Amino acid sequence: MKLPAMLGLVTCALVVMWPLLGSCHPAATPRQPGLAFVEEFARPGVGFNWRNVSCGLCKAVFTILDIALLNDLNEERVAYAVGEACIRLHLADELVCRQIAELFRDDFIRALQQSLLWPTEACALLVGPSCGKFDIYAPWNITLPKAPKPPITPPSPPKPGSPQSRVLFLTDIHWDQEYVAGSAADCKDPLCCRNGSGFPGQRQMEAGYWGTYSKCDLPLWTVANLLENAARDGPWDWVYWTGDIPAHNVWSQTRKQQLSELTVISRLIHKHLGPNVTVYPAIGNHESTPVNSFPPPFVHGNRSCAWLYDTMAEEWAPWLPKQALKTLRYGGFYTLEIQPGLRVVSLNMNFCARENFWLMVNSTDPANQLQWLVHVLQASEDKEEKVHIIGHIPPGLCLGSWSWNYYHIVNRYETTITGQFFGHTHLDEFQMFYDEATMTRPLGVAFIAPSVTTYIKLNPGYRVYYVDGNYNGSSRLVLDHETYILNLTEANHSPGAPSIPEPNPKWTLLYRATEAYGLKSLFPSDCDGMLRTFINDDQVFQKFWYFRFKGHVSLPCKEMCKTTLLCLLRSGRYDELQNCDLVNGLGGNLARAARKTLC
Repeated sequence: MKLPAMLGLVTCALVVMWPLLGSCHPAATPRQPGLAFVEEFARPGVGFNWRNVSCGLCKAVFTILDIALLNDLNEERVAYAVGEACIRLHLADELVCRQIAELFRDDFIRALQQSLLWPTEACALLVGPSCGKFDIYAPWNITLPKAPKPPITPPSPPKPGSPQSRVLFLTDIHWDQEYVAGSAADCKDPLCCRNGSGFPGQRQMEAGYWGTYSKCDLPLWTVANLLENAARDGPWDWVYWTGDIPAHNVWSQTRKQQLSELTVISRLIHKHLGPNVTVYPAIGNHESTPVNSFPPPFVHGNRSCAWLYDTMAEEWAPWLPKQALKTLRYGGFYTLEIQPGLRVVSLNMNFCARENFWLMVNSTDPANQLQWLVHVLQASEDKEEKVHIIGHIPPGLCLGSWSWNYYHIVNRYETTITGQFFGHTHLDEFQMFYDEATMTRPLGVAFIAPSVTTYIKLNPGYRVYYVDGNYNGSSRLVLDHETYILNLTEANHSPGAPSIPEPNPKWTLLYRATEAYGLKSLFPSDCDGMLRTFINDDQVFQKFWYFRFKGHVSLPCKEMCKTTLLCLLRSGRYDELQNCDLVNGLGGNLARAARKTLC
């Protein structure tokens, strides 16, 4: 990067992208119909409106501060300037602003020094295309093998009595070590219910014992209680676990803390589920610190992700074979055979995330991951294996070119890829994939499971998938799924003693998909039919809206809210989300709002 541009970019980037630094704000229930849904969906975590930073301000910052980083000794001044900008724009409390600026300083500046952005590109990225041209994420293509695509045969439901695999799915645990029952649930910091949040005054909400309907994460005892209940609800054929272990206190995290939490939760899962249940993990965006910071493998030394991947390999060694651990250490992804005829691919979706500032250096297929995925899928196609893909961030919320290439791969290998499983949004939803020729024939579904954490205003929850089982000719497709929740209203207040929490709370079935929606299975054609039902039968759609928030939502979703959500469910590819904006006259708000849900 041209050095005179650097300080302005650092300042503008941290100011404009502050809401994305680890905050996850699912779409809150709209106060009124129409664009209120989009406005709430884009609501930043610390009260900052991105419109506060205009093109003129961005360019003025560049003009005034261009010279600052010609000398590396000015890094301290850069951190101070960023902290000042955060404080004066009221992004957060002064202490939080200072800590986040210091935490991001070194890695962010090094990434910018190696990037190719000019000042006009930086302002285009941060403010919008009206402020300049931004093409650092220009289109790129992966290479597909010349082998022809096999003929497409629509899947048939399994015969009655055929074996099924029962799969436990965990995502977005977000354990908060500093959670304190009775502390303030509404505080000035981006994360509450913790040591330092203070105690509630009159008419203020306090943190419940098992969790809280507020901007709070979970205590360890709730996570342990979930695993105890899940263990009793077994047996499980295997477990998918798609990351985000730490809490949302992203301004004060250290590598030591991140590794400690990774170790504690990994061992807790192993302890409760037992040595006979294999867990297949994927990496979330909160595992690193700074949050979202995942340098590609060409970054070596202390700034690389070796500190994180090596510990993951050590903790997950009981579950993963040597070859999987090797690619995990390299780039945070791996593949292995679950059963004869079924393979899992765990992707590092941080290489598709706009918030990963290391992609400013080079965003073209980071770590060569998608090309590697193509090789794995082609080998599986040759062996007539079926493949499940797991990851953290849903592909429809990824960078445009990454998302397009992934969609293209799913199209080419639709007979091989029989399951896609993600988390990250904290909500119970999905994204559809259609044939690229017509965008009408459904060929894939990315299932997005609800979070374990309550963040924000949710019940704790987990998912169970029922997959066509281990027998000759199995489709390995998802047949059904269930969502289980801990109702906090009941768990935090024992019958007859409202001030005392339930000592042994029950995790209850919220719904089973086929029963709730009247489906035979969850094949792509069934999910597409369900989408059409949502359009024509508002009662069924409102049921989905209720389940989407794990049973904790009050107002219905009407008009523009419904249109927007249906767009999101259809958009397994990011440019489809943008097209939805144009068709429905949302002026780009939907695409921007979707990006701001990146937790």
